[in-house]
Amino acid sequence: MIVVTGAAGFIGSCLVSRLNKSGYEDIVVVDDFSKTEKDGNLEGKTIKAKVGRKDFIQWLADFGQEVDFIYHIGARTDTTEFDVSIFDELNVNFSKDVWNACVKFNIPLVYASSAATYGLGEFGYKDDHSIIEKLKPLNPYGDSKNDFDKWVLEQTELPPFWAGLKFFNVYGPNEFHKGRMASVIFHAHKQIGETGAMKLFRSHNPDYTDGGQLRDFVYVKDVVEVCHYLMDTPPPSGIYNLGSGTARTFLDLVKNTFKAMGKEESISFIDTPADIRDKYQYYTEADMSKLVNSGFDKGFHSLEDGVADYVTNYLETNTYY
Repeated sequence: MIVVTGAAGFIGSCLVSRLNKSGYEDIVVVDDFSKTEKDGNLEGKTIKAKVGRKDFIQWLADFGQEVDFIYHIGARTDTTEFDVSIFDELNVNFSKDVWNACVKFNIPLVYASSAATYGLGEFGYKDDHSIIEKLKPLNPYGDSKNDFDKWVLEQTELPPFWAGLKFFNVYGPNEFHKGRMASVIFHAHKQIGETGAMKLFRSHNPDYTDGGQLRDFVYVKDVVEVCHYLMDTPPPSGIYNLGSGTARTFLDLVKNTFKAMGKEESISFIDTPADIRDKYQYYTEADMSKLVNSGFDKGFHSLEDGVADYVTNYLETNTYY
């Protein structure tokens, strides 16, 4: 059996689809299934069983010996949430319980970390274990992901294989439910469709022009390809960046969205909301050499190709992956 936590969410559901494409059907999906807005993400997928998040640790205690691999993708990912106790419970302590079960039952583990751990990038964006203790995330979400990474690196009892993935700005199908936290492409498609125009955040940093803020945007299809690789051909255990390796501007992103929709560009700027303005990353770019040198050779979608596929084949047709 393969377990995917956060399986009804964005990345988790795409991972289930990718596993199905490789013939895996004995998949146990874990999530908070009371949130019905995510139901469409798992529709049509082949799974073995559903387990509620609150029941999962007990389920592992009962059935852990039957599990071959765990993808722990589930997490609280809201960067505007500032209640630390929520992140301690869902992102740190719950993850420790999953880790400990993997140790007990000798189960390989891939878990979701985040590029939010890098903060303003004072120490660069290299997935070197030696800098993790120094990192200064900008919000409780980033803190929780870095706290778990630090805890993992302190452990002496380990799963047979483990990898923490620092997801950068992931976009793609199955994010209809994410609201404010959905990708800029998702919001751009909606705004352009409704108004014919798109409003981007103005730069409040003199080093960047309006719309010139740079992020490493990575297509979710590439993310799940890497996840599959880690199970199929496990590299050395460790924490790995997972971005495209190329920083692009928000203007690039939105211009390509207009192009994919066949619409004339109309872009204006609004102030970045005050509640996130001083916690805003103006530049991220994953150093992908560690993963590539480990043997991953499938490459990544360009921004142009990823946006075109997402808009044309999913957003325009209201289709899930």
